[in-house]
Amino acid sequence: HAETEALARAGAAARGATAYVTLEPCSHHGKTPPCADALVAAGITRCVVACTDSDPRVSGQGVERLRVAGITVDVGLREAEARRLNAGFFKRVEEGRPLVTLKIATSLDGRIATRSGESKWITGPAARARTHLERARHDAVLVGSGTVIADDPDLTCRMPGVDPRPVVRVVLLGRTPVPQNAAMLASAATAPVWLYGADGQTASVSALVEGLTVAGGRDGRPLPQAVLHDLANRGITRLMIEGGGRVAASFLASGLVDRLVWFRAPKVIGGDGLPAVADLGLDRLADCPDFARLAVEDVGGDVVEVYERR
Repeated sequence: HAETEALARAGAAARGATAYVTLEPCSHHGKTPPCADALVAAGITRCVVACTDSDPRVSGQGVERLRVAGITVDVGLREAEARRLNAGFFKRVEEGRPLVTLKIATSLDGRIATRSGESKWITGPAARARTHLERARHDAVLVGSGTVIADDPDLTCRMPGVDPRPVVRVVLLGRTPVPQNAAMLASAATAPVWLYGADGQTASVSALVEGLTVAGGRDGRPLPQAVLHDLANRGITRLMIEGGGRVAASFLASGLVDRLVWFRAPKVIGGDGLPAVADLGLDRLADCPDFARLAVEDVGGDVVEVYERR
């Protein structure tokens, strides 16, 4: 609800001014009063709206409320850019799930670890710093319990100048439980940890960790669709996946990856290394998950490529 914050900062200067918003002002009572009413009360005379809100509680009603109050409203300026900016919001409202980014860091030949399991560090410091920036752009980060056991990550966002708001750490439970001494559990009091288990699977490991249960698949693991639906219900709009090959494959096979951020280091590990994506069981190229490259960038000697699902 940026409108109320902007109006508070503007004070009396808002009267007679033009408001520019990327998303239609809300018109319903939620955690805060309607932003449309706040704009009317502030005395603005014109509002430029980049795109309307697809939430049925708003959808056109915010614009109508402004117009009824005599405010000139222009809709559609740079709409495509605004929808991209608010992609997580629209994904949650229109599809009932967060926008999903799959982040992968590999060697040139697509390996995330050597045959012994060594993976720290394939990419350099600049690429790892960029990963923290990517985390800061998301509400939650997801891994499987296998990654917790193998790498013991804390998955926090550690970057000077970046919003200290902690991201939610999400763990999908497999056959092996999360160790009681896992690094991420040590900071659970300040950065939430949610453990997802399948039906009948005990997910909670401590009083500070939230154990959640969703529908499971044939392998006894939580279904990606069920996890995303529950995350959306909990207010998560952008999710970054940093898990291993099994987790990456499960979300790719389900058609649930919207963005792909792929870091490549100038190293070759070989075919006996651990692959970035586990088996997808594909026989036809036409069935491969398909992405369009949006950007490629050198990051401290490594390369990061950003893709979007076609």
